[in-house]
Amino acid sequence: MIRTRELLPFVAAALGIAVFSTMDALMKSAAIAVGAYSALLFRSLIGTALMLPIWRLGGGRWPGRAARRVHLLRAAVVAGMAWLFFWGLVRIPLAEGIALSFIAPLIALFLAAALLGERVRPRALVASLIGLAGVVIIAAARMGGGYEADAAWGVAAVLASAALYAWNLVLQRQQALLADPREVALFQHLFVGLLLVAAAPWLAVMPTAPVLVEIAGAAALAALALMLLSWAYARAETQALVAIEYTAFVWASLMGWLWFAETVTWTTLAGAVCIVAGCWIGAPRRTEQTAL
Repeated sequence: MIRTRELLPFVAAALGIAVFSTMDALMKSAAIAVGAYSALLFRSLIGTALMLPIWRLGGGRWPGRAARRVHLLRAAVVAGMAWLFFWGLVRIPLAEGIALSFIAPLIALFLAAALLGERVRPRALVASLIGLAGVVIIAAARMGGGYEADAAWGVAAVLASAALYAWNLVLQRQQALLADPREVALFQHLFVGLLLVAAAPWLAVMPTAPVLVEIAGAAALAALALMLLSWAYARAETQALVAIEYTAFVWASLMGWLWFAETVTWTTLAGAVCIVAGCWIGAPRRTEQTAL
């Protein structure tokens, strides 16, 4: 039986993915309006403003050298990852972009073994393969229609983003073991903003009020998702949680339908069954407790 205490990291991770997926829809809309760079820059600045008082009121202190190094490294990875993803997402459907990004958890399994010393268990590998099979089922129908030139560039950008996202998943685990969720959320927004702001005089486009509201909503959702995922990754191994990443496709299908009138087909439903099965198989019956 799975104990409630052991199940909580999986619940938190699943909620974090759902929140991130809603944020993706808001960011796609904002990126269409002002470009991926400006949407990401203003999200980072607003997110920093939102998290700073929460961090301070929670007794936050300036992180030590080891934590600062991981914060900065992950921010650099996230800046490139997020820009590529949202740039590509403007050119292809939301659900398709999420589907293509699912090569990342498989890469992350082996990165976690190489960088964190985690042993890749057969259960985690099987779970990821089953989840990936679900993504293939869902994506196959759309991919069969071929791509226009602009969409092909979008696909390439999302695939490059996925490679960085795999590294991000491993860094997320390292970061969660060094800092509490509020610190993680604050310094990711802060350092991503600092990395991006240097190009603002040449690339920044000031959003209109409605677009700024979308970006502010995305910033709030990103902060909440970061805290949920940081809490989860402090309490369970990377390979145990990566299968939950596949649930993002279910949420992306829903958000794509609500925001951008994307059709949810029978292949989406069939793939969702595989995704949920993969998540269930991937959840170990005893979870590593590392930072309670």
